[in-house]
Amino acid sequence: MLKSMEQLYKDMGIPQKVVKLVQDAHDEIKTAFERIEALREYHQARILKFMNECGVSQRHFYPSTGYGYGDEGRDTLDQLYAAVFGGQDALVRPQWASGTHVISDSLFALTRPGDVILSITGKPYDTLEQVIGLVGKQPAHGSLAEWKVGYKQVDLTPGGSIDIPAVLSMIEDHKIKLVLIQRSRGYSTRPSLSVYHIEKAIQAIKSKRRDVFVVVDNCYGEFTEELEPSHVGADLTVGSLIKNSGGGLAPTGGYAVGTTQAIERLSCRLTCPGVGREVGSYAAPYTPFYQGLFLAPHIVGEALKGTMLMAKVFQQLGYTVSPRWDEPRYDIIQTIQLKGAEELIAFCRAIQSASPVDSRVVPHPWDMPGYQHQVIMAAGTFVQGASIELSADAPLVPPYVVYLQGGLTYEHVKFALVKVLAEMAERGFVKF
Repeated sequence: MLKSMEQLYKDMGIPQKVVKLVQDAHDEIKTAFERIEALREYHQARILKFMNECGVSQRHFYPSTGYGYGDEGRDTLDQLYAAVFGGQDALVRPQWASGTHVISDSLFALTRPGDVILSITGKPYDTLEQVIGLVGKQPAHGSLAEWKVGYKQVDLTPGGSIDIPAVLSMIEDHKIKLVLIQRSRGYSTRPSLSVYHIEKAIQAIKSKRRDVFVVVDNCYGEFTEELEPSHVGADLTVGSLIKNSGGGLAPTGGYAVGTTQAIERLSCRLTCPGVGREVGSYAAPYTPFYQGLFLAPHIVGEALKGTMLMAKVFQQLGYTVSPRWDEPRYDIIQTIQLKGAEELIAFCRAIQSASPVDSRVVPHPWDMPGYQHQVIMAAGTFVQGASIELSADAPLVPPYVVYLQGGLTYEHVKFALVKVLAEMAERGFVKF
């Protein structure tokens, strides 16, 4: 480490033992970064190949207004995402407010009253519960339950895998028309799923029921492996642009990649039947969406390296982490089980204090819309709520697991880790 860096930390009041702990961990694991760097080089080359093939030009960055008929920037972005993510077609739209919004539209687009949705990765992420209608005595207004769309689930095996025999037994019920797979863990302690395991499940499902749609919530997983779920047979692969695929530049939006049939039905939910994908303008430049995708492999690589370092240090301090620093990573999320609510809050506040934006904001637990428990969120981000930027959040319930994700630069994550450890040491939560 540079002497000037050591002096900078000293000027900030960071104990030398904290700096040494983090630097020693970095030195121990840095050779493991080679695989991440190889993966991002692969994805960078693929994206460049497809940008060339799609003929991306300056004219595709221009905004549009009104109905947006003939919007080349929008339509070429669709073609680019379809190529990159391995689908027949795609929709990429700033009008989608979040990943949950895209998933919700997908579920409504592909089901009809009397149909049943089967989640094969257990209970879905909290914000989808009201979409499905799982919360409260009465279904939420406009929920799938209100539209008489049913819901069933198959929990993962104790080892965290999809229970394929149980899934095959369930889909004998021909009311089940859609299978939902959540790639990432959500607010749970189960492992995230690899594309290989998703592929095995899709193959088994399609061998028995070709008519069942398979939708994969791909949030946090993009570019962490060589393939995406659409490469291995998912009818729809969906996600948020303010996570991995937006590369930290996309200001809003979501994407869906999949089969021609599924995308066509989704386009009619996105706007309206008879109009579909032909309309939808964007009055700002499309540049951040194209440039964000171009940068995404590098940015995801930085986040992966940062989570590895976090895992290494907290694992070394005796905390339960998932994944462990040297385990495969199928998304950008790192969980750390803390010792109680106070420690969890201190962790999140330290992450916030190390942010480039709103570093003076003090996060507090609150009743966040769409969640069943109070949640604390630390996210001093350039794009509000962008979890490809360094952020940490957690429901305030046992076992007090914090979910850390993102990091536009590895150096930012490393700096934040130093600040977290200094704060936790000062408060007596950790001892060296």
